[in-house]
Amino acid sequence: MAELIHHAQRQPHRQNLCVMSEEVRPVVVLVDDDAAFLQAATRWLEKENFVIRTFATAAACLEGLERTLPDVLCLDIQMPDLDGMEALERVLSVHPDLPVLMLTAETSVLTVVEAMKRGAYDYLSKPLDRTRLVTAIRNAAERHQLALRLVELEREARGGTFDGIIGRSTAMRGLFRQLDRVARADISVLIHGESGTGKELVAAALHQRSARSKGPFVAINCAAIPESLQESELFGHEKGAFTGALTRHLGRFEQANGGTLFLDEVGELSLGLQAKLLRVLQERRFHRVGGAAETHSDFRVVAASHKDLRDEVAAHRFREDLYFRLAVFDLEVPPLREREGDIPILTAYLLDQAAKQIERRPPKVHREVMAIFAAYAWPGNVRELQNAIMRAVVSAEETLQRQDLPAHLRQIRVDSADPPPPPAPAATPLLDATQPVPTLAELERHAIALAWQQTNGDIAAMQDMLQIGRSTPYRKLKDQGLIA
Repeated sequence: MAELIHHAQRQPHRQNLCVMSEEVRPVVVLVDDDAAFLQAATRWLEKENFVIRTFATAAACLEGLERTLPDVLCLDIQMPDLDGMEALERVLSVHPDLPVLMLTAETSVLTVVEAMKRGAYDYLSKPLDRTRLVTAIRNAAERHQLALRLVELEREARGGTFDGIIGRSTAMRGLFRQLDRVARADISVLIHGESGTGKELVAAALHQRSARSKGPFVAINCAAIPESLQESELFGHEKGAFTGALTRHLGRFEQANGGTLFLDEVGELSLGLQAKLLRVLQERRFHRVGGAAETHSDFRVVAASHKDLRDEVAAHRFREDLYFRLAVFDLEVPPLREREGDIPILTAYLLDQAAKQIERRPPKVHREVMAIFAAYAWPGNVRELQNAIMRAVVSAEETLQRQDLPAHLRQIRVDSADPPPPPAPAATPLLDATQPVPTLAELERHAIALAWQQTNGDIAAMQDMLQIGRSTPYRKLKDQGLIA
């Protein structure tokens, strides 16, 4: 697996997406059967701080793209094993947003037009010199990153959420940027994160943003299945395969055909099953337990673990080859204690959900409670916050107070003189052409809530932002239940 370009190794941070520096090294894939050209192009591009991978055949390139996430691909239109146009279509089926530059010695306009119709980003005529090649690749990489940045800005304008994942902290914005980048690429993703951080939500978001979104999303918690039943649950079994197998059972791989299979806590699989899993990921073929016929399934795998699987590999509890097959792209879901500023908006959302579940009006939140929430480390992460809010909503009356919290939270002492602001509802799009026109009252409520969030509860700043009188913010915030 030395050929694998691991995202976590090559791109730890992408703060300035269009500046090519030591920290940001775009990956360029070159596909050409001309060894001399590949050698020269590699030398030119490495001097410009690109990471280069080369392939002499289209087939080798297609196999390699299952294990890497490039920024630009250069593809010769005349390949010895596969027509360049067909190769282009197959590349874009795996990486639909990847800029592909077609390299051609032909001057036919029809050929160029056909390549552009099939999704090519641009074309370059051979012979190529260093300046033309470097400039074209640099422009393609920068345009690709600008497109990702535009998606990020649009999401922030809509309130900063990502398919049901709530967060506006720096840590969550970084996660959303990575999700934007990898969602539509049909490659395996490994999600790391502590228990309760929302790894399944991240996996579901990847599925919804992918080309497989119309297919099934099948999730399985590997830790919840006894070792004796793991193989049957994953691969299925035939009737009579073992005692109690009264009917044929379709396994999760078969159920996920055309969609996404989410393997939660994949590190809990036995070593024997890990070997079988590796083969299935490579070939997309398997046998049901007790069956002779081979079954094929077309799926994308997203795996997750609260353990560091690199440590598990070092301890010989997880296969290294399987790790590299799963971890084509690494995603780290931050714990709640590292998501500064997200607790108020998460509280508002979870409060509303808990109130709906027990069919009551959401209570107001006392400032002291928000101070407690901000001071606590939340070892159980969002799941623990959700459970605490559900318990509090059940016992609270008009206002959620300290005595409504679980015992371990009631014991936390905070300085109530300067608590953080109470939560405001998660912002939604102000105007959406597909929805009915909002009333003026609805627009006012949205503006008040958004200003409350963006100013972090600073009344004076709210006055300036909204251009309203001194007494108005207090009255409006009280009407909306944002202050007690």
